[in-house]
Amino acid sequence: MDYAMKSLSLLTPSSLSKCVTASVSASASMTQQLLSGRAPRPKPFRVTNADRSVKKGIMADTLEDLMNKVSDSLSVQCVGALVLDEDGTGVDTEEFFQTLPDNTVLMVLEKGQKWTPHANSPSRDQLSERRPLHRTDVAKLTFDLYKNNPKDFIGCLNVKATLYGVYSVSYDLRCYAAKNMLK
Repeated sequence: MDYAMKSLSLLTPSSLSKCVTASVSASASMTQQLLSGRAPRPKPFRVTNADRSVKKGIMADTLEDLMNKVSDSLSVQCVGALVLDEDGTGVDTEEFFQTLPDNTVLMVLEKGQKWTPHANSPSRDQLSERRPLHRTDVAKLTFDLYKNNPKDFIGCLNVKATLYGVYSVSYDLRCYAAKNMLK
């Protein structure tokens, strides 16, 4: 009992507040480390200028980091916009930037420049209009049920499978004596 009273007397309000403050700050820093996780891994991007004459590979983990590295490596004084090279979609938010896959081709535009489609690439409309001329199916199954004799009870079944329009396998199942087995 004496030990408990001595222990309680050591706990003054000032010593308690120091202990709680230290505990809260340690807890906050630990929580911040856990929530932030590891530092984001830089992703590779392929960046080109507006006339596609200069192409560079750049590693960046944020949009701001990429903009800074682009202005340094491509010697661009004022980055007006960053767009996807394939269709001109603007990359202006960090959220959209984080969704881009590795090796995305981006175009940096200076003030006054506009995105133009690549001379050799078809437009999106042309791509959607293009249909395959010859359609090749993955698999085609044919079931053929027939009778050799009108008096047959079940008959025969032929199964034919064609894969990719090239390879074919067939199996002929004949049930001539099915009527005799049922008797």
